[in-house]
Amino acid sequence: MKKIKRKIKIKRKVKIIFLKLIVIISITTTIYSSFHIIRWIKDNNNSKKEISKIKEKTKLTKVKPNETEIKVIDEEKIQSSDPYWDFTKMDYLNVNFSDLVNQNKETVAWIKVNGTNINYPVVQHKDNEYYLNHSFNKFKNKAGWIFMDYRNNINNLEKNTIIYAHGRKDGTMFGSLKNILSNKWYSSKNNFIINFSTQQKNMLWQIFSIYKIPTTNDYIQINFLKEKDFSEFLNTVTNRSIYDFKTTADISNNILTLSTCYSESEKLVVHAKLIKIQEKN
Repeated sequence: MKKIKRKIKIKRKVKIIFLKLIVIISITTTIYSSFHIIRWIKDNNNSKKEISKIKEKTKLTKVKPNETEIKVIDEEKIQSSDPYWDFTKMDYLNVNFSDLVNQNKETVAWIKVNGTNINYPVVQHKDNEYYLNHSFNKFKNKAGWIFMDYRNNINNLEKNTIIYAHGRKDGTMFGSLKNILSNKWYSSKNNFIINFSTQQKNMLWQIFSIYKIPTTNDYIQINFLKEKDFSEFLNTVTNRSIYDFKTTADISNNILTLSTCYSESEKLVVHAKLIKIQEKN
């Protein structure tokens, strides 16, 4: 009987210890989760305040096409059904960069994607890590900022210029890029244009491919040793598109690529080709 009682007592003690451990783990998990939720909300609020201040201070104006335009497309190759012909009449977005550069000397451009909330300055650091957890004002912020690949040169565009940002659930940064997956977005041709402006140039880029893909690096190549390599690259990313944009890209084009996380294992990618450049005075 004594042995049985001892066993019962031991089992009770083990059970009590086990329950206490569960309670401790639950409390720790709750505190940890609460901390991250609070941090997320704080970063979110700080980002929105910063975005609001930037848009209040930065002068954005529409500029009509004029004699300062540089032709970058061989129009003889463009079919009459291509929406390019409508886009040639579209205005440029002109940005006053003076205040932006004073705030952050790493400012290189401004990007606006029609049909989304994306309308921000673009920065560039010496690596592709810094702006994953720093905001435009260089404060620590897990919302990060929109940034250009460190390998790109804003003054001499490579064949593929790449822009990254977090796909924030609150719709900031590249969070609203998921809009491009909807039929409503696709139904408006005006959404197929990206405004990308620098201190020297205003540019229009025509979207030719959008897709989701398991995380891979094959679309973030900057330069290509051979024309054949670039041609194969264009065929690959064009064939991935979930929509037919009734246009093509060839080796004469410069490409703009937008990349963000769609889920833990997938990327959301947009490719556009440069169709218009306006030199700034």
